Amino acid sequence: MTNTKWAIDPVHSSVDFSIKHMMIANVKGTFNRFDAVIDADPTDLTTANIQFTVDLSSIDTRNEDRDNHLRSGDFFNVENYPTMTFQSSKIVSKGDGEYDVTGELSLHGVSKVETFEVTYEGSGKDPWGNEKAGFTVEGAIKRSEYGLTWNSALETGGVLVGDKVKISLDVQAAKAE
Repeated sequence: MTNTKWAIDPVHSSVDFSIKHMMIANVKGTFNRFDAVIDADPTDLTTANIQFTVDLSSIDTRNEDRDNHLRSGDFFNVENYPTMTFQSSKIVSKGDGEYDVTGELSLHGVSKVETFEVTYEGSGKDPWGNEKAGFTVEGAIKRSEYGLTWNSALETGGVLVGDKVKISLDVQAAKAE
């Protein structure tokens, strides 16, 4: 198969994250608005071009006060840095539909090379004849490397917010006509 254009299906996809709180528990959240441009053969991603954009103002941790704090200048500063983007640059097959996808992640005015593990989950046609493909994505970044350093020391030692952010995506894409 040759590379073709694919459009992300936001109704059947998610962009989620988790981070340590008080060094003892994980807080989870999601971003409700995102988009991607994918030019790929879903069964062989090694020649794919993947561009992903996340609207940071769409953060949802199920707590409005926390979400507003995350949108503020203490964290994402969405007025000045409204999006997080990823552009693939190298994709290596690990076999069995698993890949290491490396590219430039831009967040909070900082761009760094990051690698994410991507698994091709399969493809098929929906009841209306549209071709779909599914992928899962896992990875982690250090928020401090992107200038996201706000924190508060705990009187028992440690910090309020962890540095490592685990990222998890479930993506369903539709073949573009």
